[in-house]
Amino acid sequence: MFEEVAELGYTDVWSAETMGEDAFAPLYLASVWAPKLRLGTAIVPAFTRGPALMAQSVASLASVAPGRVAFGIGTSSNVIVERWNDVPFDEPYKKVRDMVQFLQTALTGEKVTQDYDTFSVKGFRLAVRLEEQPTILIAALREGMLRLAGSKSDGTIVNWLSPENAAIVSSIVHDAAAASGNDAKPKEVVARLFVVPSEDRETVLREAKYVMAAYLNVPVYRKFHEWMGRTDDLADHWALWESGDRPGALEAIPDHIVDELIVSGSAKQCKARIQEYYDNGITTAALAVLPLAGIDMAQAVRDLAPSA
Repeated sequence: MFEEVAELGYTDVWSAETMGEDAFAPLYLASVWAPKLRLGTAIVPAFTRGPALMAQSVASLASVAPGRVAFGIGTSSNVIVERWNDVPFDEPYKKVRDMVQFLQTALTGEKVTQDYDTFSVKGFRLAVRLEEQPTILIAALREGMLRLAGSKSDGTIVNWLSPENAAIVSSIVHDAAAASGNDAKPKEVVARLFVVPSEDRETVLREAKYVMAAYLNVPVYRKFHEWMGRTDDLADHWALWESGDRPGALEAIPDHIVDELIVSGSAKQCKARIQEYYDNGITTAALAVLPLAGIDMAQAVRDLAPSA
């Protein structure tokens, strides 16, 4: 389908790394089958690879797709890092900051001997020589990481947010870039948008709440939504979830929160909603089509295409 995606007018393909494929393998395939597409990771956890292996992984992809790689890195979550990979989820802000700093040096081919706050590297030199450095994007949810993205990287990756939230986070990134002098090149703000092109509203609402609950109850996402002013709307949901009442917790997610965080409706309505994100500061929409309400995934990709 990579070839068809390119023919439909899409410019990028984005991978993720949770419980399915790793972030890099699908993009290697895309680099061959659709050699004009930009390849992005949204995201790779900073904790689950050591520094040298992380540099090798990024460099391998960047070497086969010069100038077409956007490497998104972030904290991920305690679930993925601790529960699934048995790695302590300690000092996530510092871990991302240190890994980005290391990569920015290591990917140039410079020898690295450095004690960072969260790890040390002694005498590593990447053997891969890159024609062009990849874009490095920091996944962020709240102000500290957003400022880090603006001041120390090429931009940010955000998700589970409304267009109104997009205006807030994008302004923080741009302000941090300007304040730090890291604004010679405009910052990129990538939004991973969850999309269900279906007009079966009742089914979308019911099924989407299952998907949302998996995120809303992860501590980092809960804090994000509290920051964005959703505490009152989601208080009952969180209380019921913590009590073990899963059905009640799902029912307690207000419908308007689903509408805020998930793009749904006809393909035309979805496109209009996606445009609202661009109007509020997003520079790249990484569409994540959810297999809900019985939609045909391949047809959904066609219906949402820029050329459609």
